[in-house]
Amino acid sequence: MLKVALITAGLLVCSNLFMTFAWYGHLKFLSNKPWIIAAIVSWGIALMEYMIQVPANRYGYTALNVVQLKVIQEVVALTVFAPFAVFMMNQPLKLDYLWSALCLIGAVYFAFR
Repeated sequence: MLKVALITAGLLVCSNLFMTFAWYGHLKFLSNKPWIIAAIVSWGIALMEYMIQVPANRYGYTALNVVQLKVIQEVVALTVFAPFAVFMMNQPLKLDYLWSALCLIGAVYFAFR
């Protein structure tokens, strides 16, 4: 199960890089373009995200249940998003983010015990 979980998490990290740019990258890189252009570009990026995310979840589901997959997805999403927000979007890093990360660790514990 550990091997499947690690491979699944790795694939989800890759897919979440695409997802994060699809959802939020346009705010920085396409802010001077019409929203429809941003939407079309974001859809193209999201397609790449789904091309990795769907196989990741299918592979993960061979040893993990759907709740475990969802918890992994949420942890990965926030792990990818936090550096993106700080370094790409110039958002301040707050102590509250640490507390929310600790809550996610609790979620992982309860989903996998």
